[in-house]
Amino acid sequence: MQNQVSDQNSSQQPDNSWITELVRTILLSILLALGIRTFVAEARWIPSGSMEPTLHGSPNQWEADKIIVDKVSYKFSDPKRGDIVVFSPTENLQKEQYQDAFIKRVIGLPGEKIELKNGQVHIDGKPLTEKQYLAQEQKTEISVCHSSQNPPFLARKETIPENSYLVLGDNRNSSYDSRCWGVVPKENIIGKAIIRFWPLNQKFGSIDREHPLYK
Repeated sequence: MQNQVSDQNSSQQPDNSWITELVRTILLSILLALGIRTFVAEARWIPSGSMEPTLHGSPNQWEADKIIVDKVSYKFSDPKRGDIVVFSPTENLQKEQYQDAFIKRVIGLPGEKIELKNGQVHIDGKPLTEKQYLAQEQKTEISVCHSSQNPPFLARKETIPENSYLVLGDNRNSSYDSRCWGVVPKENIIGKAIIRFWPLNQKFGSIDREHPLYK
C-alpha cells in the first residue's frame, strides 16, 4: 500500500523538463547571437553624412542607412583600396576624446606615398581616379581639417606605414578623416561594410555595386 501511494505521488509531480530545455535554448541562442556579433558580423547605422552619397547618415537611426559589417574577411586577407571599413578610434582620435567607431573608405595602402595636389589624391606620383563614388564637385583638400594636429597629416607627402591604411570619407567637403589625423592601423579595423539592409528600397543589397572599383 505504501508503495502504491508513493507511485501516485510521483506521477503527480509536475514535469519541469520542458522549462529547463527552454531556458537552455534561450541561453544558447543568446550566446550564439553574441558570438556572431563579436566574431562574425554585426549591424550598424550611419550617424553622419561623411560617406554621402554612398551611405546616407543621420543622427536619427531610423532615417539613416543601416549596414552589415563583415568581421571575418580581414582575418584572412588585407583591406583593399576602395573597401569601406568600420574602425575604432586611433590613438590620435582618442586624444581628441573620440570613442565611437568611424566609417570611411580605404584609399592608401601600406608602403604607398600619398599626397594631395589640386584637390586630388596622388598615389606614388599618379592621380587616383575616384569618379565611381565621388561627386564631380568634391575636392580632397586639408582645408576641412580642424583637429589639434598641426599641420594636418596630409599637409605634405606621406608614406603609409606597414599594416596601416589611409582612409577618407566619400563626402570630402564634410569628412573628418586621415587627411587630418593620420592613418588607421589594421588592428583598429573592426570589419568591412558589405551590405545595406535599411531602408528597404532600391538601395538594399551590396553597397558598391560596381566591382572592382580599382583594377
